[in-house]
Order: sequence, then C-alpha cells, then structure tokens
Amino acid sequence: MPLPTIPLSIGRFATFVATLACLPAASLAQEVAACDLRASARNLAEPWDANTMTFADGAIRVAVIDMIEPAGGAFYLLVLSPPRNEIGDRQCRFVGAQNGIGFWSLDMKGTEAAYDPATGLTLTIPAAVTGPGDTGAPPLRPLTVTINQATGEVTASHPG
Repeated sequence: MPLPTIPLSIGRFATFVATLACLPAASLAQEVAACDLRASARNLAEPWDANTMTFADGAIRVAVIDMIEPAGGAFYLLVLSPPRNEIGDRQCRFVGAQNGIGFWSLDMKGTEAAYDPATGLTLTIPAAVTGPGDTGAPPLRPLTVTINQATGEVTASHPG
C-alpha cells in the first residue's frame, strides 16, 4: 500500500529545509521567554526555601520550576524582576535549556551573584543539560543569567 503524499509548495519546502538547517545551532541556545502557565506556584521545586533566592533588596526573585516531565529536561529558572508595569507587577521571564526543553538540573545552592552597573545582576548557576545519546547524569556547567533592571533585558547562556 503506497504512503499518502502531502502537497508541499516550493516556498514551504524551502522554509522547512531552512528550519532544519538551523536546528543544530539552536540546540545550544538558551531560551528566555515571557512566563506562561508553567510559572504556576504549583510547579515551584521543593523545598521552596532551597530553590528560590532574592536579590537587589527583594526586587529580583529567581526560583526553580519543576515541570516533572520530560524527565531529562524538567527544570526551568523563573525570573521576576523590574521594570514594573503600570500596576506595580514585576516582569516574569522563564529560562529554559533549548527548543522548549528545560534543564536536567539546576543547583541553586551553588549560585554566585555579581553586579555591574553597566549590565546588571549576573547569576552563575550550576546547571546540566542532556544531549542525544547521554546515559546517566550530565555534568554541571555554569548557566549565566544576566538581569538588567533598568532595561528589563534578561539573557542566558550555558556551554551545553
């Protein structure tokens, strides 16, 4: 029995090929996005006191989110920080490892913080990311998250 065919225009095919070509590079990029339903308090990693920290006199809060699944990438970093909106609410950002997947682990106990007025607060958090063919726990490497209160920019990098 022949397989069904799906009509695909040349333009859509070119877009598909271009997207596939970008995947290897994107797999190492950290994702910083506006919070969504994953930021629910029910997803805060337990114990809460070991998985949340505040900085800048409480203006910045970071917390580990545990989505439980997928098992190899269930952990995300939640960042609440200025600037505040018109009703006083802080912005909310979600930091994931790659392609909609979280980290294998985030070790808040090992977090180091540094402040530079030009760039903002930089956090270095031991984090692990799984990769294709990994067996066992991947090594912890520094996840660097920079939070600029003045501009609202949140950036992240991890050597993967």
